[in-house]
Amino acid sequence: MHRHRVLGARAAASLVVVIGTALPVAAPAAVATAADRTAFGVLPTGLPANDGDVISSEPSVLYLDPLKAFRADAVVERIMYRSTDRTGTPIAVTGTVLTPTAAPNSARPLVAFAPGTHGLADKCAPSRQLAEGTEFEALPVKKLLDQGYAVVVTDYQGLGTPGVHTYMDREAQGRAVLDSIRAAQRLRAAGLPDAGPVALYGYSQGGGAAAAAAELAPTYAPELDLRGAVVGAPPADLDKVAASLDGSAYAAFLNYALSGLAAAYGVDTGPYLNTRGQRVTADLRDNLCTTQAIAKYPFLQSWTLTSDARPLTEHFKHAPWKEMVTEQKLGERAPVVPVLLSHSALDDVIPHQVGNALAADWCRRGATVKFSTNYVPSHIAAAAATNSEGIPWLADRFTGKTAPTTC
Repeated sequence: MHRHRVLGARAAASLVVVIGTALPVAAPAAVATAADRTAFGVLPTGLPANDGDVISSEPSVLYLDPLKAFRADAVVERIMYRSTDRTGTPIAVTGTVLTPTAAPNSARPLVAFAPGTHGLADKCAPSRQLAEGTEFEALPVKKLLDQGYAVVVTDYQGLGTPGVHTYMDREAQGRAVLDSIRAAQRLRAAGLPDAGPVALYGYSQGGGAAAAAAELAPTYAPELDLRGAVVGAPPADLDKVAASLDGSAYAAFLNYALSGLAAAYGVDTGPYLNTRGQRVTADLRDNLCTTQAIAKYPFLQSWTLTSDARPLTEHFKHAPWKEMVTEQKLGERAPVVPVLLSHSALDDVIPHQVGNALAADWCRRGATVKFSTNYVPSHIAAAAATNSEGIPWLADRFTGKTAPTTC
Protein backbone atom coordinates (compact mmCIF):
# COMPACT_ATOMS: atom_id res chain seq x y z
CA MET A 1 0.00 0.00 0.00
CA HIS A 2 1.24 3.47 -0.83
CA ARG A 3 2.13 5.81 2.01
CA HIS A 4 -0.53 8.50 2.44
CA ARG A 5 -1.52 11.26 4.81
CA VAL A 6 -5.01 11.97 6.07
CA LEU A 7 -5.36 15.63 6.98
CA GLY A 8 -8.99 15.74 8.04
CA ALA A 9 -10.59 13.98 11.02
CA ARG A 10 -13.40 11.49 10.64
CA ALA A 11 -16.80 12.37 11.99
CA ALA A 12 -18.20 10.03 14.60
CA ALA A 13 -21.35 9.18 12.66
CA SER A 14 -21.25 6.09 10.48
CA LEU A 15 -22.71 6.84 7.08
CA VAL A 16 -22.91 5.27 3.66
CA VAL A 17 -21.05 7.90 1.63
CA VAL A 18 -22.22 8.69 -1.88
CA ILE A 19 -20.75 11.51 -3.95
CA GLY A 20 -23.17 14.40 -4.08
CA THR A 21 -24.75 13.41 -0.77
CA ALA A 22 -24.36 15.71 2.23
CA LEU A 23 -21.70 14.61 4.66
CA PRO A 24 -21.13 15.79 8.21
CA VAL A 25 -18.38 18.38 8.47
CA ALA A 26 -15.42 17.47 10.64
CA ALA A 27 -12.80 19.79 12.07
CA PRO A 28 -9.30 19.20 10.64
CA ALA A 29 -7.03 17.07 12.78
CA ALA A 30 -3.42 18.01 13.46
CA VAL A 31 -2.14 14.44 13.28
CA ALA A 32 -3.63 11.40 11.59
CA THR A 33 -3.78 8.15 13.50
CA ALA A 34 -3.09 4.70 12.11
CA ALA A 35 -6.81 3.98 12.17
CA ASP A 36 -7.33 6.91 9.80
CA ARG A 37 -5.07 5.40 7.15
CA THR A 38 -7.33 3.70 4.61
CA ALA A 39 -6.90 2.92 0.93
CA PHE A 40 -6.67 6.08 -1.12
CA GLY A 41 -9.92 6.97 -2.84
CA VAL A 42 -12.14 5.66 -0.05
CA LEU A 43 -14.39 8.50 1.05
CA PRO A 44 -14.32 9.49 4.71
CA THR A 45 -17.47 9.60 6.81
CA GLY A 46 -17.01 13.33 7.26
CA LEU A 47 -15.45 16.13 5.28
CA PRO A 48 -13.16 18.96 6.44
CA ALA A 49 -14.70 22.31 7.23
CA ASN A 50 -13.68 24.33 4.17
CA ASP A 51 -13.73 24.00 0.41
CA GLY A 52 -10.24 23.19 -0.79
CA ASP A 53 -9.23 21.44 2.44
CA VAL A 54 -7.14 18.33 1.77
CA ILE A 55 -8.76 15.11 2.93
CA SER A 56 -5.89 12.77 2.04
CA SER A 57 -2.85 12.51 -0.18
CA GLU A 58 -0.31 9.97 -1.34
CA PRO A 59 2.86 10.06 -3.45
CA SER A 60 2.31 9.48 -7.14
CA VAL A 61 4.25 9.89 -10.38
CA LEU A 62 3.83 11.31 -13.88
CA TYR A 63 4.90 8.86 -16.56
CA LEU A 64 4.96 10.18 -20.11
CA ASP A 65 4.49 6.83 -21.84
CA PRO A 66 2.63 3.57 -21.12
CA LEU A 67 5.89 1.62 -20.93
CA LYS A 68 6.85 3.92 -18.03
CA ALA A 69 10.24 4.58 -19.55
CA PHE A 70 10.01 8.36 -19.23
CA ARG A 71 9.14 10.05 -15.98
CA ALA A 72 8.57 13.77 -15.40
CA ASP A 73 11.02 15.45 -13.06
CA ALA A 74 8.49 16.55 -10.46
CA VAL A 75 7.21 15.84 -6.98
CA VAL A 76 3.78 14.34 -7.57
CA GLU A 77 1.03 13.87 -5.01
CA ARG A 78 -2.39 12.40 -5.61
CA ILE A 79 -4.94 14.24 -3.48
CA MET A 80 -8.51 14.11 -2.30
CA TYR A 81 -10.02 17.43 -1.33
CA ARG A 82 -13.32 19.03 -0.42
CA SER A 83 -15.36 20.88 -3.03
CA THR A 84 -19.04 21.74 -3.57
CA ASP A 85 -21.45 20.48 -6.20
CA ARG A 86 -24.00 22.56 -8.09
CA THR A 87 -26.53 22.28 -5.25
CA GLY A 88 -24.10 23.57 -2.62
CA THR A 89 -23.54 20.13 -1.14
CA PRO A 90 -19.99 19.39 0.10
CA ILE A 91 -18.32 16.62 -1.90
CA ALA A 92 -14.95 14.91 -2.15
CA VAL A 93 -12.95 15.27 -5.37
CA THR A 94 -9.63 13.70 -6.34
CA GLY A 95 -6.77 15.17 -8.36
CA THR A 96 -3.01 15.46 -8.72
CA VAL A 97 -0.54 18.13 -7.59
CA LEU A 98 2.77 18.32 -9.46
CA THR A 99 5.70 20.51 -8.40
CA PRO A 100 8.99 20.85 -10.31
CA THR A 101 11.95 19.40 -8.45
CA ALA A 102 14.00 22.50 -9.25
CA ALA A 103 15.02 24.74 -6.35
CA PRO A 104 12.00 25.88 -4.31
CA ASN A 105 10.56 29.20 -5.32
CA SER A 106 8.87 31.26 -2.62
CA ALA A 107 6.55 32.76 -5.25
CA ARG A 108 6.23 29.76 -7.58
CA PRO A 109 3.17 30.21 -9.85
CA LEU A 110 0.50 27.53 -9.81
CA VAL A 111 -1.54 26.56 -12.86
CA ALA A 112 -4.86 24.75 -12.43
CA PHE A 113 -5.01 22.42 -15.42
CA ALA A 114 -8.63 21.54 -16.21
CA PRO A 115 -8.59 18.26 -18.16
CA GLY A 116 -10.49 17.62 -21.37
CA THR A 117 -12.94 14.79 -21.96
CA HIS A 118 -11.63 11.56 -20.44
CA GLY A 119 -14.86 9.60 -20.06
CA LEU A 120 -17.15 8.87 -17.14
CA ALA A 121 -15.73 5.66 -15.68
CA ASP A 122 -13.47 5.98 -12.64
CA LYS A 123 -10.61 4.26 -14.47
CA CYS A 124 -10.55 7.24 -16.84
CA ALA A 125 -9.65 9.74 -14.10
CA PRO A 126 -6.58 11.84 -14.97
CA SER A 127 -5.00 11.08 -11.58
CA ARG A 128 -4.94 7.41 -12.52
CA GLN A 129 -3.81 7.89 -16.11
CA LEU A 130 -1.00 10.28 -15.20
CA ALA A 131 0.47 7.55 -13.03
CA GLU A 132 0.00 4.87 -15.69
CA GLY A 133 1.61 6.78 -18.56
CA THR A 134 -1.65 6.80 -20.51
CA GLU A 135 -2.65 10.44 -19.96
CA PHE A 136 -3.18 12.09 -23.37
CA GLU A 137 -2.68 15.55 -21.87
CA ALA A 138 0.59 14.66 -20.14
CA LEU A 139 2.67 16.69 -22.62
CA PRO A 140 0.98 20.07 -21.98
CA VAL A 141 1.21 19.37 -18.24
CA LYS A 142 4.94 18.67 -18.61
CA LYS A 143 5.41 21.86 -20.63
CA LEU A 144 3.93 23.85 -17.77
CA LEU A 145 6.24 22.08 -15.32
CA ASP A 146 9.17 22.90 -17.59
CA GLN A 147 8.36 26.59 -17.14
CA GLY A 148 8.88 26.16 -13.41
CA TYR A 149 5.16 26.27 -12.62
CA ALA A 150 3.43 23.93 -10.21
CA VAL A 151 0.38 22.24 -11.73
CA VAL A 152 -2.78 20.86 -10.16
CA VAL A 153 -5.07 18.61 -12.21
CA THR A 154 -8.58 17.94 -10.93
CA ASP A 155 -10.52 14.76 -11.66
CA TYR A 156 -13.84 16.65 -11.34
CA GLN A 157 -16.88 15.40 -9.43
CA GLY A 158 -17.54 11.67 -9.69
CA LEU A 159 -14.48 10.84 -11.81
CA GLY A 160 -12.30 8.79 -9.50
CA THR A 161 -14.82 8.95 -6.66
CA PRO A 162 -18.21 7.23 -6.24
CA GLY A 163 -21.09 8.42 -8.39
CA VAL A 164 -21.37 9.43 -12.04
CA HIS A 165 -19.06 12.16 -13.29
CA THR A 166 -21.19 15.30 -13.72
CA TYR A 167 -19.83 15.92 -17.22
CA MET A 168 -20.67 19.38 -18.61
CA ASP A 169 -22.04 20.67 -15.29
CA ARG A 170 -20.66 24.21 -15.39
CA GLU A 171 -20.76 24.97 -11.68
CA ALA A 172 -19.46 21.62 -10.43
CA GLN A 173 -16.56 21.70 -12.90
CA GLY A 174 -15.64 25.32 -12.18
CA ARG A 175 -15.75 24.79 -8.43
CA ALA A 176 -13.66 21.62 -8.63
CA VAL A 177 -10.99 23.58 -10.52
CA LEU A 178 -10.96 26.49 -8.06
CA ASP A 179 -10.91 24.19 -5.04
CA SER A 180 -8.03 22.22 -6.57
CA ILE A 181 -5.99 25.44 -6.37
CA ARG A 182 -6.86 25.87 -2.71
CA ALA A 183 -5.98 22.23 -2.05
CA ALA A 184 -2.61 22.51 -3.80
CA GLN A 185 -1.75 25.61 -1.78
CA ARG A 186 -2.66 23.82 1.46
CA LEU A 187 -0.79 20.61 0.64
CA ARG A 188 2.39 20.64 2.70
CA ALA A 189 4.22 18.26 0.37
CA ALA A 190 3.88 20.70 -2.52
CA GLY A 191 5.66 23.52 -0.68
CA LEU A 192 3.66 26.21 -2.46
CA PRO A 193 3.05 29.73 -1.14
CA ASP A 194 -0.30 30.09 0.61
CA ALA A 195 -1.39 33.02 -1.53
CA GLY A 196 0.89 32.81 -4.55
CA PRO A 197 -0.01 33.71 -8.14
CA VAL A 198 -2.31 31.27 -9.93
CA ALA A 199 -3.82 30.81 -13.38
CA LEU A 200 -6.30 28.57 -15.17
CA TYR A 201 -5.70 26.41 -18.24
CA GLY A 202 -8.01 24.06 -20.11
CA TYR A 203 -8.98 22.75 -23.54
CA SER A 204 -12.29 21.28 -24.72
CA GLN A 205 -14.16 20.12 -21.60
CA GLY A 206 -11.22 21.66 -19.75
CA GLY A 207 -11.71 24.90 -21.67
CA GLY A 208 -15.30 25.00 -20.47
CA ALA A 209 -14.22 24.20 -16.90
CA ALA A 210 -11.50 26.87 -16.96
CA ALA A 211 -13.99 29.37 -18.37
CA ALA A 212 -16.53 28.47 -15.69
CA ALA A 213 -13.86 28.79 -12.99
CA ALA A 214 -12.88 32.23 -14.33
CA GLU A 215 -16.51 33.33 -14.19
CA LEU A 216 -17.07 31.92 -10.70
CA ALA A 217 -13.81 33.05 -9.12
CA PRO A 218 -14.86 36.58 -8.08
CA THR A 219 -17.62 35.20 -5.85
CA TYR A 220 -16.56 31.60 -5.13
CA ALA A 221 -12.83 32.08 -4.55
CA PRO A 222 -12.14 35.83 -4.30
CA GLU A 223 -9.02 35.29 -2.16
CA LEU A 224 -7.06 33.66 -4.98
CA ASP A 225 -4.38 35.74 -6.70
CA LEU A 226 -5.74 34.77 -10.10
CA ARG A 227 -3.73 36.26 -12.98
CA GLY A 228 -5.50 34.90 -16.06
CA ALA A 229 -7.10 31.98 -17.89
CA VAL A 230 -6.18 30.08 -21.06
CA VAL A 231 -9.44 28.77 -22.51
CA GLY A 232 -9.24 26.47 -25.53
CA ALA A 233 -12.24 25.41 -27.65
CA PRO A 234 -14.80 25.73 -24.83
CA PRO A 235 -18.22 24.02 -25.16
CA ALA A 236 -19.86 27.30 -24.15
CA ASP A 237 -23.27 26.64 -25.73
CA LEU A 238 -24.42 23.04 -25.35
CA ASP A 239 -27.29 23.40 -27.82
CA LYS A 240 -24.88 24.23 -30.64
CA VAL A 241 -22.31 21.69 -29.50
CA ALA A 242 -24.92 18.91 -29.30
CA ALA A 243 -26.08 19.64 -32.84
CA SER A 244 -22.47 19.37 -34.02
CA LEU A 245 -21.82 16.12 -32.16
CA ASP A 246 -24.92 14.08 -33.02
CA GLY A 247 -24.02 11.55 -35.69
CA SER A 248 -20.39 12.68 -35.82
CA ALA A 249 -17.21 10.73 -35.14
CA TYR A 250 -17.39 12.09 -31.58
CA ALA A 251 -21.07 11.30 -30.99
CA ALA A 252 -20.23 9.42 -27.79
CA PHE A 253 -19.54 12.79 -26.15
CA LEU A 254 -23.21 13.71 -26.54
CA ASN A 255 -24.15 10.59 -24.60
CA TYR A 256 -21.58 11.52 -21.96
CA ALA A 257 -23.39 14.85 -21.57
CA LEU A 258 -26.72 13.05 -21.20
CA SER A 259 -25.38 10.96 -18.31
CA GLY A 260 -23.42 13.81 -16.75
CA LEU A 261 -26.26 16.30 -16.65
CA ALA A 262 -28.71 13.63 -15.50
CA ALA A 263 -26.38 12.83 -12.60
CA ALA A 264 -25.96 16.50 -11.70
CA TYR A 265 -29.70 17.17 -11.66
CA GLY A 266 -30.95 13.82 -10.37
CA VAL A 267 -32.84 12.86 -13.55
CA ASP A 268 -33.45 9.23 -14.48
CA THR A 269 -32.46 8.69 -18.11
CA GLY A 270 -34.31 5.34 -18.29
CA PRO A 271 -37.69 6.63 -19.55
CA TYR A 272 -36.00 8.54 -22.37
CA LEU A 273 -34.03 5.59 -23.74
CA ASN A 274 -34.95 2.40 -25.57
CA THR A 275 -33.29 -0.93 -24.79
CA ARG A 276 -30.31 -0.21 -27.03
CA GLY A 277 -30.02 3.30 -25.64
CA GLN A 278 -29.89 2.01 -22.09
CA ARG A 279 -27.24 -0.54 -23.03
CA VAL A 280 -25.06 1.97 -24.90
CA THR A 281 -25.44 4.60 -22.19
CA ALA A 282 -24.42 2.14 -19.47
CA ASP A 283 -21.44 1.02 -21.54
CA LEU A 284 -20.23 4.59 -22.07
CA ARG A 285 -20.88 5.51 -18.44
CA ASP A 286 -19.24 2.52 -16.81
CA ASN A 287 -16.63 1.11 -19.18
CA LEU A 288 -15.22 3.33 -21.90
CA CYS A 289 -12.71 6.13 -21.76
CA THR A 290 -12.51 8.69 -24.55
CA THR A 291 -10.49 6.88 -27.20
CA GLN A 292 -12.38 3.63 -26.61
CA ALA A 293 -15.72 5.42 -26.83
CA ILE A 294 -14.82 7.14 -30.09
CA ALA A 295 -13.64 3.86 -31.58
CA LYS A 296 -16.67 1.82 -30.49
CA TYR A 297 -19.46 4.29 -31.21
CA PRO A 298 -18.46 6.52 -34.14
CA PHE A 299 -21.24 8.31 -36.00
CA LEU A 300 -23.81 7.27 -33.40
CA GLN A 301 -27.24 8.71 -34.22
CA SER A 302 -28.96 9.64 -30.96
CA TRP A 303 -32.45 9.02 -32.34
CA THR A 304 -31.60 5.30 -32.45
CA LEU A 305 -31.21 5.36 -28.67
CA THR A 306 -34.37 7.13 -27.54
CA SER A 307 -37.69 5.59 -26.59
CA ASP A 308 -39.62 7.92 -28.94
CA ALA A 309 -37.09 7.95 -31.81
CA ARG A 310 -36.49 11.69 -31.36
CA PRO A 311 -32.84 12.78 -31.25
CA LEU A 312 -31.39 13.99 -27.98
CA THR A 313 -31.02 17.43 -29.53
CA GLU A 314 -34.82 17.58 -29.73
CA HIS A 315 -35.23 16.39 -26.14
CA PHE A 316 -32.84 19.14 -25.05
CA LYS A 317 -35.40 21.70 -26.23
CA HIS A 318 -37.99 20.50 -23.71
CA ALA A 319 -38.29 20.03 -19.94
CA PRO A 320 -36.48 18.90 -17.92
CA TRP A 321 -33.48 18.99 -20.25
CA LYS A 322 -33.96 22.50 -21.60
CA GLU A 323 -33.37 24.13 -18.21
CA MET A 324 -30.33 21.94 -17.57
CA VAL A 325 -28.76 22.78 -20.93
CA THR A 326 -29.54 26.50 -20.59
CA GLU A 327 -27.90 26.69 -17.16
CA GLN A 328 -24.60 25.46 -18.59
CA LYS A 329 -24.20 28.40 -20.98
CA LEU A 330 -21.01 30.36 -20.52
CA GLY A 331 -20.79 34.08 -21.11
CA GLU A 332 -23.59 35.14 -18.78
CA ARG A 333 -20.94 36.34 -16.29
CA ALA A 334 -17.66 38.13 -16.96
CA PRO A 335 -14.22 37.05 -15.72
CA VAL A 336 -12.35 39.80 -13.90
CA VAL A 337 -8.96 38.51 -15.08
CA PRO A 338 -7.58 38.47 -18.64
CA VAL A 339 -8.50 35.53 -20.85
CA LEU A 340 -6.83 34.01 -23.90
CA LEU A 341 -9.59 32.24 -25.82
CA SER A 342 -8.13 30.00 -28.53
CA HIS A 343 -10.24 28.15 -31.09
CA SER A 344 -9.60 26.54 -34.46
CA ALA A 345 -11.73 27.67 -37.39
CA LEU A 346 -11.56 24.02 -38.53
CA ASP A 347 -12.74 22.48 -35.25
CA ASP A 348 -14.82 19.38 -36.02
CA VAL A 349 -16.24 18.94 -32.51
CA ILE A 350 -16.99 22.36 -31.01
CA PRO A 351 -17.91 24.90 -33.70
CA HIS A 352 -15.62 27.92 -33.96
CA GLN A 353 -18.68 30.18 -33.74
CA VAL A 354 -19.26 28.91 -30.17
CA GLY A 355 -15.89 30.22 -29.03
CA ASN A 356 -16.33 33.44 -31.01
CA ALA A 357 -19.72 34.06 -29.39
CA LEU A 358 -18.30 33.47 -25.91
CA ALA A 359 -15.52 36.00 -26.55
CA ALA A 360 -18.10 38.52 -27.77
CA ASP A 361 -20.30 37.95 -24.72
CA TRP A 362 -17.38 38.47 -22.36
CA CYS A 363 -16.26 41.59 -24.23
CA ARG A 364 -19.74 43.08 -23.95
CA ARG A 365 -19.57 42.50 -20.20
CA GLY A 366 -16.28 44.36 -19.88
CA ALA A 367 -13.78 41.48 -19.73
CA THR A 368 -10.27 41.60 -21.20
CA VAL A 369 -10.24 38.89 -23.86
CA LYS A 370 -7.88 37.98 -26.67
CA PHE A 371 -9.81 35.79 -29.11
CA SER A 372 -7.27 33.86 -31.15
CA THR A 373 -8.32 31.89 -34.22
CA ASN A 374 -6.02 29.20 -35.58
CA TYR A 375 -6.47 27.01 -38.64
CA VAL A 376 -5.25 23.66 -37.36
CA PRO A 377 -7.53 20.96 -38.78
CA SER A 378 -9.49 18.93 -36.21
CA HIS A 379 -10.39 19.52 -32.60
CA ILE A 380 -7.74 17.18 -31.24
CA ALA A 381 -4.79 18.57 -33.20
CA ALA A 382 -5.75 22.17 -32.42
CA ALA A 383 -5.01 21.57 -28.72
CA ALA A 384 -1.33 22.00 -29.59
CA ALA A 385 -2.01 25.47 -31.01
CA THR A 386 -3.67 26.52 -27.77
CA ASN A 387 -0.68 25.22 -25.83
CA SER A 388 1.88 26.96 -28.05
CA GLU A 389 0.20 30.32 -27.65
CA GLY A 390 -1.01 29.77 -24.10
CA ILE A 391 2.33 29.13 -22.37
CA PRO A 392 4.00 32.44 -23.35
CA TRP A 393 0.71 34.24 -22.68
CA LEU A 394 0.71 32.82 -19.15
CA ALA A 395 4.33 33.88 -18.64
CA ASP A 396 3.33 37.46 -19.44
CA ARG A 397 0.47 37.35 -16.96
CA PHE A 398 2.74 36.07 -14.19
CA THR A 399 5.27 38.84 -14.87
CA GLY A 400 2.60 41.52 -14.79
CA LYS A 401 2.61 42.58 -18.43
CA THR A 402 -0.51 44.27 -19.80
CA ALA A 403 -2.79 41.68 -21.38
CA PRO A 404 -3.67 42.03 -25.07
CA THR A 405 -7.32 42.28 -26.06
CA THR A 406 -9.39 41.89 -29.20
CA CYS A 407 -12.50 43.39 -27.61
